[in-house]
Amino acid sequence: RCKNLSVSFWNSYWMLPSDVCGMNCFWEAAFRYDYMKTPPSEKMHLAVVACGERLEETVTMLRSAVIFSIKPLHFHIFAEDQLHESFKDILEEFPYEGKVNYTIYPITFPSESAAEWKKLFKPCASQRLFLPLILKNVDSLLYVDTDILFLRPVDDIWSFLGKFNSTQIAAMAPEHEEPRIGWYNRFARHPYYGVTGINSGVMLMNMTRIRRKYFKNDMTPVRLQWGEILMPLLKKYKLNITWGDQDLLNIMFFHNPESLYVFPCQWNYRPDHCIYGSNCKAAEEEGIFILHGNRGVYHDDKQPTFRAVYEAIKNYSFGDDLVHSLLQPLERELQKTTHTYCGRVYKVFIKQLTKSVRDLYARRSKGT
Repeated sequence: RCKNLSVSFWNSYWMLPSDVCGMNCFWEAAFRYDYMKTPPSEKMHLAVVACGERLEETVTMLRSAVIFSIKPLHFHIFAEDQLHESFKDILEEFPYEGKVNYTIYPITFPSESAAEWKKLFKPCASQRLFLPLILKNVDSLLYVDTDILFLRPVDDIWSFLGKFNSTQIAAMAPEHEEPRIGWYNRFARHPYYGVTGINSGVMLMNMTRIRRKYFKNDMTPVRLQWGEILMPLLKKYKLNITWGDQDLLNIMFFHNPESLYVFPCQWNYRPDHCIYGSNCKAAEEEGIFILHGNRGVYHDDKQPTFRAVYEAIKNYSFGDDLVHSLLQPLERELQKTTHTYCGRVYKVFIKQLTKSVRDLYARRSKGT
């Protein structure tokens, strides 16, 4: 059933996983563009799923990852076919040869249930559930939504993999810090993790452990592996879930709480952390580490504090002085947002970013 696919242009080539036919052509060929040869153990693997009008937002996220990170990065970009060439053209202009390489993949779902997965929440959102099954040769992976911005090196969140205990397979942050405004504890019609649920916009995974684990569940007394449990969960709960794949992850970790490592809120800071008053104490103390502009706040006027950070990183030119071209213009824009609740705590938006710039220049001065 497998197609014999080959194409040659520039330095690109089609690549099929060695066992793809054994999976009944489950996953189609992926565009692979490599322009850095680095031992896999030295790379950090970051995945994102982009559909529709998310090209610019995704590229801005990738830019934020590149600016401060120390170890080499490998981007795994899952995108609609019409976005592939645009991603390739933009990424090959990144002036960080030796630090970044990438692979671009088509959006694919299991053929027998593709329609159901595509219409779950957003057209591409459920792709993240299948990453452990697609990226079989990747041991660990950081998945992020397109609307993520890194305000400190990816290395720092990557280091949490070393803090997992023997049962933990993934790490995420709580959906809410304040139960009074929580979604899951007030409205959910399905099981969810902890007191307020978890948010899957930033998800660190030991995928080797995920692939090996047998999960407890409420469908059968028999424990099921990752590839076996997804479709039964969808069939059981599809009429009761609101946030698609995130809800399915909440259900899975409700039954397997020992498998989750929970990040503090500054690793996935969203408008809910400040629009009703500041409720992420860790961010107040140390600043925001990862900004998550969900609900489209980078592109409207509802949360100008979030939009200011996004615009600053989007407009920054690689190689320019970070103090004069990023930090100072951003702080001036943030000071204009103090009429909003998030703007009143605008210093948490720039506190860690300032430290990241200082640390970057310190490394450069030492020649590291």
